[in-house]
Amino acid sequence: MPSTSDKPGSLPSRSVRVEQLVEASALELRVLAGEDGLERVITYTRVQKPGLVLSGYAEPIQPERLQVLGATEIAYLNGLDPEPRIAGIANFVGTSPACIVVTRDLVPPDAMVHMCNEQDVALLGTPLLSAVFIDSAIQFLELKLARTTSVHGVLMDVLGVGILLIGKSGIGKSEAALELVMRGHRLVADDVVDIRRQHTAVFGSGSDIIKHHMEIRGLGIINIMDLFGIAAIRDHKKVELVIELVEWEQSEKYDRLGVDQYFYTILDVEVPYLRIPVRPGRNMTSIVEVAARNQLLKFRGHDSARAFAERINEAIAKTVPPEYTGDEVE
Repeated sequence: MPSTSDKPGSLPSRSVRVEQLVEASALELRVLAGEDGLERVITYTRVQKPGLVLSGYAEPIQPERLQVLGATEIAYLNGLDPEPRIAGIANFVGTSPACIVVTRDLVPPDAMVHMCNEQDVALLGTPLLSAVFIDSAIQFLELKLARTTSVHGVLMDVLGVGILLIGKSGIGKSEAALELVMRGHRLVADDVVDIRRQHTAVFGSGSDIIKHHMEIRGLGIINIMDLFGIAAIRDHKKVELVIELVEWEQSEKYDRLGVDQYFYTILDVEVPYLRIPVRPGRNMTSIVEVAARNQLLKFRGHDSARAFAERINEAIAKTVPPEYTGDEVE
């Protein structure tokens, strides 16, 4: 089945500048020292606590990873004599971490402030508790460092199911999406769908420039939010079903039972896939809506096509005499 792959220019560098971290209002960060280190980058979604590194132990520190000091670490450093304290801080800062965050508005030792300024390592402070800050930082980094790509299509929220409509230009994706909006469903993105991977799922959204807009041939660009209200749009949605609209061809064989499951691969994530032919007289909007309802049933563990096939097989089995081996000839 079709798949999307990383294209040149479609993937970001997958790094976050420390400056971007400071700009995230949810993290409540302020610069304490090492302002010249704000250009350093973070490439790991998980944060790290230095632990034994502060005692001089040569534990490996990943340079492009966020380091967090909480009450335990600060209390430990303050409890040391000046010489071992300076040695522990030098050992830690000398690993050149991406940045250091001190939580709970704790005051870092003067030696740490001095060394961070000297070695251009950003030292940041936050009033948040360590656990709260770590959770928020991981969420922020996972969003920023997620693998991304772009897909030409329309992403809709139909009955809570994220449906990505794809197909060649002019096949009727936007028209079908517009009718779905008029039926009370929600538009996520039209024309260009920005997709990011988080864990084992992919999420789609519209670009900032064309968000909430739709192009209808003969009508032009329309703003769905202005026309139908805030309830007709949403900013992002998990992609749970891909429907490809294709032109009807008499010679082509299309799936008539729906027993076999096909997948569309996006950023190495397999998403359920349907291929639906378009021809005059077919109500594509109703078909997409029913596909969403059927997908909801599958999420609940009920596959109508498989259940039907099983009933047919059981009925056939009942009509075959027990002694029949398949070798008899009339």
